[in-house]
Amino acid sequence: MNIFDETESNVRSYCRSFPKVFERASGAELIDEEGNPYIDFFAGAGSLNYGHNNPKMTEALISYLQSGGVVHGLDMATTAKRDFLETFKSVILDPRGMDYKVQFTGPTGTNAVEAALKLARKIKKRSNVISFTNAFHGLTSGALAVTGSQNYRNEAYVDRRNVTFMPYDGYMGDGVNTLDYVRKLLNDKSSGIDLPAAVIVELIQAEGGVNVASAKWVRELRLICDEFDILMIVDDIQVGCGRSGYFFSHEDADIQPDMIVLSKSISGFGLPMSLLLIKPEFDQWKSGEHTGTFRGNNLAFVTAKIALDYWRTSQFADEIHEKSILIEEALLSIQNRYPETIKAVKGRGMICGLEFRHADVAQALAKEVFVNGLIIELCGAEQKVLKLLPPLTIDLELLSKGIGLIDNALKAKDTESELECSLANSTS
Repeated sequence: MNIFDETESNVRSYCRSFPKVFERASGAELIDEEGNPYIDFFAGAGSLNYGHNNPKMTEALISYLQSGGVVHGLDMATTAKRDFLETFKSVILDPRGMDYKVQFTGPTGTNAVEAALKLARKIKKRSNVISFTNAFHGLTSGALAVTGSQNYRNEAYVDRRNVTFMPYDGYMGDGVNTLDYVRKLLNDKSSGIDLPAAVIVELIQAEGGVNVASAKWVRELRLICDEFDILMIVDDIQVGCGRSGYFFSHEDADIQPDMIVLSKSISGFGLPMSLLLIKPEFDQWKSGEHTGTFRGNNLAFVTAKIALDYWRTSQFADEIHEKSILIEEALLSIQNRYPETIKAVKGRGMICGLEFRHADVAQALAKEVFVNGLIIELCGAEQKVLKLLPPLTIDLELLSKGIGLIDNALKAKDTESELECSLANSTS
């Protein structure tokens, strides 16, 4: 690891959490240079819903490169882009009755968030935007302004005006409808809240601690946006492309956002790709008004088209549902055995979290399971939530084995604690 310590910036993070040099990857496993396998419950922070080096995508990518296909094309029309757009429309949008224009932005999710905020303000000719507690939308200046995490905001020293934070669903505790508060402030001409151009929201807050908004809350938020002439932007960067159990996280609420931000797993292969879905009446850009050199990653178009094959029938969604039940039941069983250690089981679909009562226990456990062959990250304001984010394609045996490593680590900690108590009692 010396070359990384000596040469790479201090800003690196994941290689500190997972201090191994990885050489190969396949499906739901990473293999280090010494040949040791690790079950991947991290999946490139949600970029690898279809696993590492998906064989069908690998084959299509190699074939495209060998044919001399266009790799970099800005926003020029290419066969790869046409194939993706036609497939996305026929497989994803049309069956869901979704009429949206597709804007390709810069390569990362934060680029698409910037585009959405810029377009919303242009349309409504207002500057304020509502975001929510524990939100994470990216780290460029506009996206950072609507991100709640103090860890990212404090060191930026950028202008963070024109954003109003409101309490997310459940933030005020059970039985409190936080949207009553939102509506009250918007109705009150003396609240000090400027009428916003848009609301930007994650329907499952991944980085924020695996917080899930109820379908009822989401529907009411849509009604508030309609009532006050506010655009609704849904950030599906980490929980889109099937992670929630549906291709889009809003589907179970039966609403239509005005804009949807997609990135991470939209390419299917971990290749940089980001897009913004816009209702046609809000596609008010002038030609070239918002650009980006790498918004035409044709290699990503090639693999993204193949990824959409998973969604041609209901079979893949059914498999996600089956695995989500297995995960939830296993985690609830673990919680029931360690109620003094684990506060809650959180999540929906194949993004789930174990919320620990103490951050130091969660952090120690994450390190322990990595030593034993499981890659998993922590999230939430205090890093107390162990977040399960395996590839959607992981087989049931490997999924159970990964959860078993968490269970075994907790058993070991519990045994260690009992031994310490026993020794303390015998000494006294």
